[in-house]
Amino acid sequence: MSDLIDELKTLRAEADFASADDPFALFARWFEQARQAESPYPEAMCLATVDEHGMPDARMVLLKGFDERGFVFYTNMESAKGRQISATGKAALTFWWRNLKRQVRIRGLTEQVSDEEADAYFASRPRGSRIGAWASQQSREMQSPHALEKRVAQFATKYAIGPVPRPHYWTGMRVIPLQMEFWHERPFRLHERIVFRRDAADAAWQKARLYP
Repeated sequence: MSDLIDELKTLRAEADFASADDPFALFARWFEQARQAESPYPEAMCLATVDEHGMPDARMVLLKGFDERGFVFYTNMESAKGRQISATGKAALTFWWRNLKRQVRIRGLTEQVSDEEADAYFASRPRGSRIGAWASQQSREMQSPHALEKRVAQFATKYAIGPVPRPHYWTGMRVIPLQMEFWHERPFRLHERIVFRRDAADAAWQKARLYP
C-alpha cells in the first residue's frame, strides 16, 4: 500500500497541469502536444447539445479555432445541432487524445461568430466544400438516393464562374466555456483531474482538484 501511495505522490508531482492557473493556456499547450502525437484529427471533438424535449444529442465535429473568447466550429444552422444550439444557447465539448491518455471536457454558452470571421473561413474552404454547403440540407430527409447529387450539380452550375458566396444559414459557433476539466490517465484508474469553473464569461476562474 505504501508503494501505491508513493507512486501517487510521484505522479502528482510530475503532472504538468496541476499548477496551471490559466485553462486557455493549458489547453493550448495540450492541443499542440496532441497535434504532434495524434493522427489524423487531433482537432476532433464531440459536440453535445439537447433538443426541445431535453433529450441529449452528440456528434463529432472539428475545432476550427480557439482563443480566450472560446472554441469555434462551423455548421449549417438549419441542421439539428444548429437548431438545438439556437434554442438553448448552450453546448458541451469533449476532446479525447488517446496517444497522450488525456481528455478535456468543456461546458458553456454559445454565440455566433461575426460575419467577417465566417466569410473568411468559408472562403478558405475548397470550392467543392463551398458548393456542398449550398447543396446539403443538413439533417433533413432526402427524397431519393440521388437528391444530393442533383443539388450539387445545380449549385455547381449556378456558381460555375466567380466566387461561391457563403449561405446565410452557414456560420461559425463559439462555445464560451464556463467549465473546463483536464483529465490525465494514471495507473490503477487513479486519474488526475483538474477543473476550472467560473460563473460568467467575464468572471475569474476558480480551480479545484477532483477525485478520479
